[in-house]
Amino acid sequence: MNPTVIIMSYRPLISLGLLGLLAVNQAAASISLSSTRLIFDGKHKEASLTVRNSGEDVLIQSWVDSDNQTAAVPFAVTPPLARISGQEQQLLRVIYEGAGMPNDQESVLWLNVQEIPQASKIKNTLQLAVRQRIKLFFRPAGLTAQAYSAPSELLWQLHNRSGHSLLTVKNPGVYHVSMSDITVVSGTSSELAAESSMIAPGQLKEFPLKQLHSPSRAQLSFASINDYGALDAYSAQLVSTASTTARLNKESPK
Repeated sequence: MNPTVIIMSYRPLISLGLLGLLAVNQAAASISLSSTRLIFDGKHKEASLTVRNSGEDVLIQSWVDSDNQTAAVPFAVTPPLARISGQEQQLLRVIYEGAGMPNDQESVLWLNVQEIPQASKIKNTLQLAVRQRIKLFFRPAGLTAQAYSAPSELLWQLHNRSGHSLLTVKNPGVYHVSMSDITVVSGTSSELAAESSMIAPGQLKEFPLKQLHSPSRAQLSFASINDYGALDAYSAQLVSTASTTARLNKESPK
C-alpha cells in the first residue's frame, strides 16, 4: 500500500471557501515511487527505489522509521535530501547498518518520502507537504523458507465461542502476510471478515463473524499481496473441527 500524509502550514485566509479551493488544488503530489513496497534482502548491503517527478522542480526528504516512533532504526537513506528537476527522477538507496534487526524472521518498517514545498511568493497562500509512506520489508540473510509460500502456510479455522462464530488465522512462518477481502461463504450466506489485514510471524488473529451463525463448514477466500504489489487469490474449505491451509488459485486477480 502507498498511504499519503498531507502536512499543512498556512497563513490566515479571509475566505474559508478559498482555503478549501487551495487545499484541493495543491494536495496532489508531483512525485511518484517506482514500487508500493520495498523488499530489503539481507544478503545485500542496500535496497533501492526510484522517485519520479512529473511536476515542477521539487525538494524531497527521505527517511526510515517504525511504528514505534521513539525507537531509532538502523537504516539510512541516501541522499536524505534531494532536488529533483521537473520530469526527472532520483534513485534512493536504503542502507542497513548491519546490526540491530532480528535475524530469525522478517521485519516491517516504513520508508517515508516527503515533498518540501517551495516558499510561495504570494501572501496568504496554503502550502502542503505531501508525504508518501510505503512498507519496507527487511529479510535477514539465512532464512530458509520462501516468502512466496507464506500465504499457503497460514492456518485457518472456524470456531464457535459462546454461540458466536469466529474465524481465526495463525502465521507459523517467518514472513509477514498482507491480505485483502477475507471472505467466508456458508450456503447462501457470505461475509466479509476483513477488508485488509497483515499478520506477522507467529501471530494469531481473530475475525468475528456477525452474519454467519456457527457454520460447521464454509468456503474461505482472500487475496494476498505479493512482493511486486500484485494480488494473488487463495481459497480453502473450512471445517470447524480442524485447522486448514489455503491454496493459490490458478487465476489470480490483477
